[in-house]
Order: sequence, then structure tokens, then C-alpha cells
Amino acid sequence: MYLKDSILNKIKSYNDPFPHWELDNPLSEEMIDELQNVKISDAPRSFDGTRAADAGGDGIDGKLRVFLEKDNSNLLPNGMELIEDLKDKEVIDAVQEKIKKDLTNSYIRIEYIADRKGFWLKPHLDIPEKLMTMMLFINTYDESEKLGTDFYDLDMKLVKTIPYKHNSGYFFASGNNTWHGLEKKEIKIERRCMQINYVTFPTSWPING
Repeated sequence: MYLKDSILNKIKSYNDPFPHWELDNPLSEEMIDELQNVKISDAPRSFDGTRAADAGGDGIDGKLRVFLEKDNSNLLPNGMELIEDLKDKEVIDAVQEKIKKDLTNSYIRIEYIADRKGFWLKPHLDIPEKLMTMMLFINTYDESEKLGTDFYDLDMKLVKTIPYKHNSGYFFASGNNTWHGLEKKEIKIERRCMQINYVTFPTSWPING
């Protein structure tokens, strides 16, 4: 219910450099603990400005994330509560109204993410199959708030950084102007976050199933 309440009642709207919405207190303490403690590989890796670290076509997978799927859902019960919130008709209606996209017959995709020292993301657009992108932050290591997502205008000028504040987040619709990334910044220990998408391709979680 935390995410639902945040989307319906604790939301701020912005238009610069593109429409987006910031959320306050979207995660329960139990969900924060789950995101903090889910095991994500800490094997040494190189970073190339993409999340999978495979921009060079060499197939290197950064393994910086865990997807919530049916086969691990019993280990991530609080993530399943988020799934229920994201299937809620009030939530779907509210998101559709804001992003101006039809979520009928879409699917939910959730990633638990741990970004570590050296990680960065070049400015990019999300694939059109991602109807909505949401990022939720937890900042349990007192990292700099400058580690939030960077938003750019069409000239690739950095316009805004979403603060990397504990138990906060944002969402926006994919589009031809929603350039975003993460500049090269100091991550002292870890940047934990969760990415949530409504997508057009099948996942374990159809919104109507």
C-alpha cells in the first residue's frame, strides 16, 4: 500500500526538461530491508555507460540487478506487494492519466539494482516497449544526493538531477525527448535502487493476470 499511497497522494509534477513525477515514501520498511539485503553479485566488473555493461558487443553482463520473477517470488514477498499495488485499478488509472499511455494488456517488470563504484550511465532514451519507467531509491549508506538520475534536454545539456534521497523516487513515460543517465560520480559504497516498468513484452506479471 505504500507505493499506491505515494502514487495517489504523495506526488509532485514537473515539466522540465520533460514531464516527470517525483514520489515520497513509496517503500515500507520491510521493502527497504528486502531491497537492501537481496544478494547481488559484487564480482569485479568494468563499466561502459550501459547498465548491462555490454555496449561494446562483448556480452559482458554486469549482473548488477535481480529481476523479480515467478521462480524467485517466494524469496521476495515485499516485491510481490508492489506487484499488487501496480495492478491496482486506481494506480493504473492515475499513471495512465499522467503519462498519456494506455496500459491495457501491459506487464510489470521489477529490478532490484546495486550500482557500485565506477558505475555510470550515458544519456539515453528508454526503449518504446517500456511504457513507463519508475526508479525508487534507498540511501542507507549516506551516499551523496547527487547520485540521483540526471535529466537532459535535447542538446544533451544537464538540466536536473533527481535527488538520491532515501525512500523516494520518480517516474516518466518513454518518449523521444526523455534523455536521462548518470554522470560519472563518486559512489562510496553502493547505490541501491529499484526499477519498475510497465512494458509491452511478456513478463511473469501481466497487469490483468
